[in-house]
Order: sequence, then structure tokens, then C-alpha cells
Amino acid sequence: MDQNHLKEHTMKDANPQVVRLADYQPPRYRTETVRLYVDIRDELTRVSSQIKVLRQGDPGPLHLDGDGLELESVSVDGVLLDANQYDVTPDSLVIHDIGAAAEVSVVTRIQPQKNTALMGLYRSNDLYCTQCEAQGFRRITYFQDRPDVQARYTTVIEADKDRYPVLLANGNRTGEEIIGGRRRVTWEDPWPKPSYLFALVAGNLAHIHDRFITRSGRSVDLYIYSEPHNIMHCDYAMDALKRSMRWDEERFGREYDLDIFMIVAVEDFNMGAMENKGLNVFNTSCVLASPDTATDLGYQRVEAVVAHEYFHNWSGNRVTCRDWFQLSLKEGFTVFRDAEFSSDMNSRGVKRIEDVQFLRAVQFAEDAGPLAHPIRPASYIEISNFYTVTVYEKGAEVVRMLSTLLGEEKFRKGCDLYFEQHDGESATTDDFVAAMQAQTAIDLTRFQRWYSQAGTPVVAVEVAEREDALVLTFRQSCAPSPGQENKAPFHIPMLMGLLSVDGVPLDFERLRFEADAASEIRGADLLLHLIEPMHTLTVRGAGKGPIPSLLRGFSAPVRLDIRRDVVTLIQLAVHDTDAFGRWDALQTLLVDEIIQLKHRAEPDPRVVHLFATLQAEVLAAADPESRFMLATMLTCPDEAYLFEAIRPLDVDAVIEARERLIAQLASRLSDGWQGLYRAYRHGAAFSPDADAMATRSLANVALTYVVAGGGAAVEDLLVQQFESADNLTDRRSAYVEICNSPDVRASTRGRISQQFLERFGHEALVVDGWFSAQAGSPLTDVAAMQRLEKHPAFDGTNPNKIRSLYSAFAARNFRNFHHRDGSGYRFLADRVIDLNARNPQIASRLTTELTRFRRYDTVRQRLMRAELERIAATPDLSRDVFEVVSKSLDR
Repeated sequence: MDQNHLKEHTMKDANPQVVRLADYQPPRYRTETVRLYVDIRDELTRVSSQIKVLRQGDPGPLHLDGDGLELESVSVDGVLLDANQYDVTPDSLVIHDIGAAAEVSVVTRIQPQKNTALMGLYRSNDLYCTQCEAQGFRRITYFQDRPDVQARYTTVIEADKDRYPVLLANGNRTGEEIIGGRRRVTWEDPWPKPSYLFALVAGNLAHIHDRFITRSGRSVDLYIYSEPHNIMHCDYAMDALKRSMRWDEERFGREYDLDIFMIVAVEDFNMGAMENKGLNVFNTSCVLASPDTATDLGYQRVEAVVAHEYFHNWSGNRVTCRDWFQLSLKEGFTVFRDAEFSSDMNSRGVKRIEDVQFLRAVQFAEDAGPLAHPIRPASYIEISNFYTVTVYEKGAEVVRMLSTLLGEEKFRKGCDLYFEQHDGESATTDDFVAAMQAQTAIDLTRFQRWYSQAGTPVVAVEVAEREDALVLTFRQSCAPSPGQENKAPFHIPMLMGLLSVDGVPLDFERLRFEADAASEIRGADLLLHLIEPMHTLTVRGAGKGPIPSLLRGFSAPVRLDIRRDVVTLIQLAVHDTDAFGRWDALQTLLVDEIIQLKHRAEPDPRVVHLFATLQAEVLAAADPESRFMLATMLTCPDEAYLFEAIRPLDVDAVIEARERLIAQLASRLSDGWQGLYRAYRHGAAFSPDADAMATRSLANVALTYVVAGGGAAVEDLLVQQFESADNLTDRRSAYVEICNSPDVRASTRGRISQQFLERFGHEALVVDGWFSAQAGSPLTDVAAMQRLEKHPAFDGTNPNKIRSLYSAFAARNFRNFHHRDGSGYRFLADRVIDLNARNPQIASRLTTELTRFRRYDTVRQRLMRAELERIAATPDLSRDVFEVVSKSLDR
């Protein structure tokens, strides 16, 4: 980022401007059309823009945004302006005397090859590409760079014909010509779009091609482009794209609207992917998938992200957000849509559990920390800091709650109405809720508090038996958040079921119940609308000792505070018909066991017996859904989950207790784990289908416990799996254990690491995994991290490499990142300071690992805070990092 720009926003020199939702004003001028001519040269790229503007407010100057631009000229209606007719800085252009309608021409000069922030137009290797969301277009030309300014774009790209034979932009290609040694291509997008959806790509790219026939019979050309050495890994993404297009037609009635859809895979990309109209730009990690280069999780990520970006064509592009405070309108809705797609493609129960694991470990932590914000924030300094798990994942949960409250049929009607009413418009979250309100008699007024209030509500539940009745009392509360001391009650959909004392599911249709909250029968379950601080439910006819199954399907993003003994939790873990309910009961047991193991030597034998029961259930499971589910249940919660679940938090004690629990389960059930490993290790040849993934998942869960059992045979077992694996899932599972296990000799670990790199060193994503496996190992201390970052394969300018090393260390290597000497915190802070000037977005995201210091002991709090203070004192601190650090220190 341009240093002059950064100096306006240092903590020492100035207070960065705070942008507030309450200050929103529509633009004075509407932009009707944009014609861009982008002349790409090695040292300097020249951008000529012609925009037609119409005044829609009071007379006044035209304000155009910029970021580090060099202005060459500006004209209005063909007349070149003198310098006294406008004010210009690298960050803004203000044209004073302009009529009600005008054509404004602006010529700027930029240097994409020096753009290390990877925002706007930048060069990645020999490839030029763009990233314009949220405010990158202003790094290309002066413009009203805001989402409520929509225009039709014509883009002309010119570049060297031999070095850049592929020139792409939004829309349909309408012209191409060769002039001397240069190629000139014209693209026209018939659909109005905001500037953040603009895209341009120029390079020597290979491609694969397919076609999709829409439900109305239109033929759409599908292209996936990548650098030639990656093109053989793109077939699965193409398959996922076609399945996404069909699913969106069938589930949401949304058909694609251009003649061509393109994806470009880029190795240097800050984000996962970008939904630019008709020309999606992807991080290679979200496109490339083949047996040797992607794990099963990698395949699932490609499937989900391809779907997510395609679904944005309607939930984000055709209907976009009015301002960036409404970001969750497009992102939360689309995350919900891609989660539903993934659930239909794979295991619905396991997908739901995976989403809940992430929410509880990451989003709940964000809600409880100094960076807590509603899914519709009230203010920001740097909008890129609000591409958060709150806006995305919690936003998706809010949409899911609406689906739960309305039911699938009415929710679909609400979506249809929303698309119909706001097609081609910039909408708000209020518009979305209004479309849902039109379908139901349920008053959604209180529900809208989910958009404006931060924090994770806690629902405390008291269960009592009184004569022939079961009485449940629900009390909701929400802790203070920054700027929100007191919270009004949320509208919480509580979906619940009942089991008899011996684990038989009960049907609410056959029970008598009374509630002081609105309620309705959903199948065999009961949906309660918790809208007051306290509600009571009385159930009769359930017999003695019925067991409530609460928050079924995780019907609301809340913490459940309820006392349940070991017997009750075991009954739920074995007999509950709700996948989330089974898993949650077992997770609660395991968290409780880890807490208890801080004070006792051995786990509860009933928990060990439960694991033996689940091992037997695995061998009897005939379908992939059951095997996926059981593999998920048998996985012990990781440290990230535990650190958010356990208070007070003793870092070392929790890590040691977890390791002891796994070791005890491994040794006491050794024969069972060995049997599961043998039963599922050698399946059929690799396939990315659900059946094969479930088989590999079970085998590798069993491997984890076999290794935890220790012994001389561990090293040989791991080496054998690593060397014989026909896919990256099994190979990486073995390699992670080799990196982690103290039973593997250092010489063997080094030999396998070298062997891995020699075989796959030409595959960038596999090398990323090689770094992350080592960075996340408890055997990797700060000195080892310093050696890794000096490795020739590490590139400190590539976002994927940065994440694979530094993020893996901070987010997975809990023992060394949280070392009591503070060396892990100091190491990360040094990297944040270094990255601040080169790539503020990545630096900001790394900083968040230091912001949750208040949940740790006083020694670690002091050490983490000291590193935040050191970052804060950095000269020329970017807005991105400034906002994160200042909020963390000022709370």
C-alpha cells in the first residue's frame, strides 16, 4: 500500500476516520455506464475511464475515491479541465462545476507490479489480476467506489499478445484485435454492478471448458483458467460448478444469466475467492483438487467455495448490499446457501456438526473478545476487518434461524420475494427480513436484534420433575460487548425433543404440554419461541425421568447452560435421533472429563465403555452417513474448542489433560482401535465420493488413537502408511502424526519430510500443507519456526505460505505459541509488524490471535498485551492493524 496513504492513518500521527452506519447518505450522482481502457505495460499501466453520471441529489461537486493513484488528466463532456477546476490527491478527486448529467473522463497511471497489498490490479508472477472487494477499485481509477453505485461496464484490455494471450473481464466478449505486437479485447457486461465486482485478468493461462444447459434450455460456456502447471487439477472444480448450478435452480429457482461463466485460479490471493460477475477469481487452494494434491477436506472446500461464489450471482450480485454495513446480507445468506448445498452433497449431520465446531471455537471467541460486533456493525475504520466469522458464519446462522422459524416452504417464498423485489438493487438486511415477514404471522421485530446486538446469548435451562410433569425453565442473557452494555432479549428458536428414561424417542404429538412462549409442533419435535428473559414449559405424559434433547440441529447460535449427569449424556450420545444432539452430548462428556482429569489420574469408566460401544457401532455401520457421523463423534475436541469451552482456562493443564484422555482411551481400547484401522485402512482405489471419504476418515481417526497408544511399532506403522498411500488424505494424516509423535525418531522425521518435499515440491498447495503440518506440531518451537521461514520453499510475500506457517503456528501449536516465556507471542508480533507495510490485510488477520488475551492467565495476558502495545507503536501503522490493535487495548 502506498506509504503516503498509510501515513494518514498512523496511531501516532492521526486518528483514522470512523465510518458510521447512522451517517449513511445516498450518492449525489448515479453512474450509468463505465467504459474502461486498461493498457498493460511492464513498468506502468495506464487506465482510462469514461463514466456517465446523473445527479440524483442536490447540486454539488462530484467526489471520486482513489487510493495511491497518479492522475494524468480529467475531462468533462470532452473538455480537458484545468487544475483549478478540481482538487486531487492520491486518495480523492473532487470535480467542482458539473451539470446534472455529464460524461467524465479520467486517466490514471498505476504500477501493479509494486502492489504487494494484492488489492486493486496487481501482478502475481506473470499474471495480472484484480481484487476489488471491498475498496480495491479505487486503486485502479478514481470512482465512486461504493456498493450502492451500480453501472454497466465495458472493459477494453490491451497487452503484449505473446506474453498475455488471455485477456478476461466481466460479461461477454464482444471484440478482439491484434495491433502490431499487442492484443486488444473488449468485454461488455449487460448487468449493472457495483465496482467491487469488477474483474480483470491478463496472462498466459491454460483452461478447461464445459457447457451447462439451464432449466430454460440456454447453453452456458464454462471455463476454468489457471497457470499451465495447475490445469490438470481443475476437473473436480468444474464438476462442483455444474452441480452448484443445477442445485441452485432446483432449490432456490435461480438460473444463471450470462452466456459464459469463468473461474481463474491465482496463487497470490488474500482471500479464498471472489464472486466478480461472470469472472470469479479464486485462490488456487479453493480450485485445485486431485488425489495427490488435495485432502478430503480440500475436496470439500473446493466444492463449497465454488458453490459459494457461484451462488453469489444472485445473493450478492443481482441483489447486492447498499453499504458495507450490510455485508452479511450477501455473505451470511450465501454461507447458508453453500452449507445447504454441502449438506445435500455429503452428510447433513456431519456438516452441521462441523459448522457448530467452528462457531463455538472461533465465532464464540470473537463474540466474547474486544473485537465483538453485530452481524450488521454500527461503525468501522477499515472495512476489510469486518470480513469476519461473525458477519459470515453467525450471519448464516441468523438466516438459518429464519428458515427454522418460517419452515422450508415459506422461507423459499420469502427468498423468491426478496430476489423479485430487489433484483438490480442495493438492498439492506431490513429488506431481507421484510421479505420473510411477508410470509409469516410471526412478528420478527425482536428477531432483528440479531442484526444489531453483538455477543452470544446464554440460555440457562432448569429441568425439574413435579408429580406427573416435566417442567423446563428457560432463562436467556447476554454479556456486555464493546459499546453495548445492556442487551434486550433475542428471539431464539429452541427446537427440542424428548427421550424416555431408557432412550426411546418420544413424539410431542402424543404429549400434553403448556408453555408461556409461542410454540408449534415440528414433526416429533417442539419449536419454542423464546422472546422474553424467562419462559416455562410443562410437559405431561412422558413418563418418569424423560430426557430433554435441546437445541436440536443447533437451532440457534447460543450457549446452553444445563446440568446433565453422565448417565443422561450417555443416553443422548447413544440414542438421540438428532445428529447434533448425539455429538453435543459426547462433546460435553469429553470436555467434563478433561476438566476432571486436571485433578484425577483416570477417566470415568462409563466414558471408556461408551467409546467401546461406538467402536462396535462403527463396525456395524453400513452407510456413509453413519460412518461419517461416528468418525466425527470419536474425535476428541481440539484445543481451540476447549480453550473457548473451559473457564477458568489453564493452558498447560488443559493441553496435558486432553493428551492424557486420548492416551487413556487409546491404551484401554487398543484392540478396538487396531481393529478399526485394519478394517478401514485399505479401501477401494481413491474416490472423492462420500463413501470413500467416510472410510478414510474412520481409518485416520483410528490411526490417531493407535499412535497415541505409543510403542515401538508406531514409527513403522506411520512410515508404511505414508509411503503406501495413494492419496494426500492418508499421506498427510501419517505425516502429521510423524511430525507430532515423540515415538518417531528425529532422523526418521527428517527423512520423511525431505522425501515429501522432493516428491511434491513442485505442487505449491502440497508444500503449504508441508509447512502447516510442521508449524502446528507441538515439537516445533520458535527456533524451529525461524528455521522453517528461512527454507527456500517459503515465500513471505505469498498469502497461502504466510497462512500455512504463521497462522498454523498461532492457531494450532498451542503449546509453543502460548509458551509462558512469551516467545510465541513475540515471534508472531514481529511478523505482524513486518507484514503491516506490505500486506495490511494479512497482518491484521494474524494480529487477531493476540487479541483474546483476556481469557488467559495473568502472566500470558501481560505478555500478549505487551506485544499488542509494541505493534501499536509501529510507525506508519495501517488502518487494518490499527483498528484491531486499538480496539483490543482500549476495551
